[in-house]
Amino acid sequence: MSHNVAYLALLLDGPMQSWGFASRFQRRTTGMHPTKSGVIGLICAAMGLAKGSAEEKDALPELARLTMTSIAIRHHAGQVSSVPESLPVRRLEDYHTVLAARRASGKPNKGAVVTRRQYLLDACFGVVLGGNRALVEHVALGLQNPRWGVWFGRKCCIPAAPIYRGLFATQTDAMRELIGDTPLEALTVISEVDRFDEGTDSVPDRPVSFGDGRSSGLEKRRFAIRRIMVLPGTGLSIEE
Repeated sequence: MSHNVAYLALLLDGPMQSWGFASRFQRRTTGMHPTKSGVIGLICAAMGLAKGSAEEKDALPELARLTMTSIAIRHHAGQVSSVPESLPVRRLEDYHTVLAARRASGKPNKGAVVTRRQYLLDACFGVVLGGNRALVEHVALGLQNPRWGVWFGRKCCIPAAPIYRGLFATQTDAMRELIGDTPLEALTVISEVDRFDEGTDSVPDRPVSFGDGRSSGLEKRRFAIRRIMVLPGTGLSIEE
């Protein structure tokens, strides 16, 4: 066990969550699990790193190197999860008509823009981040005393319980804090892999820049591919 490595346990528990990784134009879908870009974005907000800023540009490569494991928590694990076992996870699609002076491209908008936005309702996830101890400790301090507001993918998706759940020497201890004695085989788990052949899927959610590219000198939003392994237990079912 390396003394230079630490693991951070996070609980993402809220009435609404939205984890977009393939959203385009007017249709904003949600993934079934937290995206790494969403979790790192939450951390950047807690640490007070402005989108597209020099501070964010310096911090993002290190934050993106943290390993991430997410767990769909279905069962009530001690006092950790506030989601009752009988409460189903549902997916909601919200229909919007938005009046705006200009479109995202900057061109004048002559009429209402129709958007469809998806949310997960009553979902609860555990997330374990691992990596350099000094960095993980810095992240932990930000989450315990966030500089800006934090949310689960979109600003309307606010936490229902404290996110920070502790700093641990091993990944096993961090997971135990989140799920208690519940076996991992009973839950859906997504973890990162080092080699392509070890994974079962690829997702474009490794953050490179969160800038909008509109201000002079700022990068556009960019994401890299992350290789993951999905262990599909019985931990997440969606009622449409």
